[in-house]
Amino acid sequence: MRSTSIIWSVSFFVLLGLGGQLKGAERPNILLLSIDDLNDWVGCLGGHPQALTPNIDRLAKRGTLFSNAHCQSPVCNPSRASLMTGRYPHSTGIYFLSPPLSQAPALEGVLTLPEHLAANGYHTMAVGKLFHGNDKQYFKEYGGNNGGFGPRPKEKLSQPHGHPLWDWGVFPNNDEEMPDMKATHWAVNKLQQDYKQPFLLGVGFYRPHVPMYASQRWFDLHPRNQIELPKVQLNDRSDLSQYAIDLTNKEHVSPLHEWVKSAGQWEHAVQSYLASVSFADHCLGKVLDALDASPHADNTIIVLFSDHGFHLGEKQRWAKRTLWEDGTRVPIIISAPGFAADQQTQRPAELLDIFPTLLELTGLEADLRQEGQSLVPLMQVPDAHWPHPAITSFGPGNYAVRSSHYRFIQYRDGSQELYDHRSDPNEWTNLAGDETMDTIIAEHAAHLPVWEKEVLPGKSTGHNAFNAANHSLTKP
Repeated sequence: MRSTSIIWSVSFFVLLGLGGQLKGAERPNILLLSIDDLNDWVGCLGGHPQALTPNIDRLAKRGTLFSNAHCQSPVCNPSRASLMTGRYPHSTGIYFLSPPLSQAPALEGVLTLPEHLAANGYHTMAVGKLFHGNDKQYFKEYGGNNGGFGPRPKEKLSQPHGHPLWDWGVFPNNDEEMPDMKATHWAVNKLQQDYKQPFLLGVGFYRPHVPMYASQRWFDLHPRNQIELPKVQLNDRSDLSQYAIDLTNKEHVSPLHEWVKSAGQWEHAVQSYLASVSFADHCLGKVLDALDASPHADNTIIVLFSDHGFHLGEKQRWAKRTLWEDGTRVPIIISAPGFAADQQTQRPAELLDIFPTLLELTGLEADLRQEGQSLVPLMQVPDAHWPHPAITSFGPGNYAVRSSHYRFIQYRDGSQELYDHRSDPNEWTNLAGDETMDTIIAEHAAHLPVWEKEVLPGKSTGHNAFNAANHSLTKP
């Protein structure tokens, strides 16, 4: 480690010991990295044996990997709203794709993460997807979405599913056409500049979100005839309630597993996801390289996250919108000056823990109204006592509680699921009917919310239809 880094790290700990009162330019910069729809198919998380993510893996080596981290909702908008405000969906009423957090009465007067940092002297910049739209209003500088989920071919490549985003395959020919590469160049340029203030730089990558497009070079890393498919047990859902099955089986949102198999597209879709992940990892690597070559290398906190998990056939499901492990598990990696590198914790972590963690790491005063926990204690002692489970909701009354060993799910109709991840990592055996597990169930059920907001109405026509479809299933 360079001597400048050692000096800065010692100073950092001294200031934290004096009550965390870092001031002005003394505060560290923040590089906030988001990868849309990235599940645990990451090398360091071991979610798929063929995942190739060398840059995410090297980031994990320089910080703390939270290997048991989970989203607060398996849907983009509520997950990101929760992360950026430090509030659970059941506290805000934002459960689905709309409304935006700016239209939630419970969040009136609440500053988002970038707004809070800006109010405390940070220069805030972002490019790509950090919020679920309207990123420009939350950052002082915004580099645009650069085409968002595009570009797209004139006709779909893989299958005729009705949703316009559901497609996968080799496209385009040149990485430079991809929004994520354009965002990468913008971020690299920003990191090469000097700033009089500490800065927050957010970089939101769109891949591997559908459409799962990437150029041929990334598909070549994952030959289709060698693809390993996720493990599926055909009678997996036989011990679930009909309500649980119906809640997660919506053909109008994503293709049904039966169709993907019958169309001969399962291997192709898995290949496309792996290729898209490798491309996103490549873009992230360029940003990390730029940081390391910049004058900000020794005083920048790096946070990597995804907004929720993603099914590619597991439990006979596709996409997100489930309360199972594949729908909620996400990568969280935090690297900060003065903290040990190459460490991992299996204690439960939540996306809404990122906000309070950054407040502590930057020496800013904690906001006691936030509902997450600072993860700094686990960055100091990865196996520290940690009584906080991860809580995920999908509409009112539907909750998952994830502890170090168990996943407990309770649905609005009263049905339950319990899985022991030490012996059942695929969540194939529902233990909720086993009387010997009653104490475990009670311990997890004690973390369920005692009150919850109703679903807020959406403002856009398309989102209204989606909200209505989901909200109808939140009623027993």
